[in-house]
Amino acid sequence: MDKQKTVLIVEDEPDAAELFAEMMRVNGFRVVKTFSSTPAIEMLANEQPDLVLLDLMMPDISGLEVLRFMRREPHYKDLPVIVVSAKSMPVDIKVGMEAGASAYLTKPVGYLDLKHAVERLIPSEPRA
Repeated sequence: MDKQKTVLIVEDEPDAAELFAEMMRVNGFRVVKTFSSTPAIEMLANEQPDLVLLDLMMPDISGLEVLRFMRREPHYKDLPVIVVSAKSMPVDIKVGMEAGASAYLTKPVGYLDLKHAVERLIPSEPRA
């Protein structure tokens, strides 16, 4: 049997984090959450997620800094990251994509938009 795929949610608003978590659980994912960026780095190593949902505006370290860290680290450089942010100006999206986001969704995020972004980034067949 395939290992259940894991999504790490890095979101400082508990209601938004739970909404995203429920969207992922409905689609069969295991979910781990953190409400600040600092533990996210450790959780990457401990949880080995298949995908990260990352808010940019965090109370401690900017989500952009977390993303840049991930892209510098060989172990995380190819890990899919969906940025989910209230920052919706074209320049914000450009900065997020240039920092290494796999996809950029603006809040409020619709269920189908998130589902399609995840399906595009995580193949349904098992990884080799």
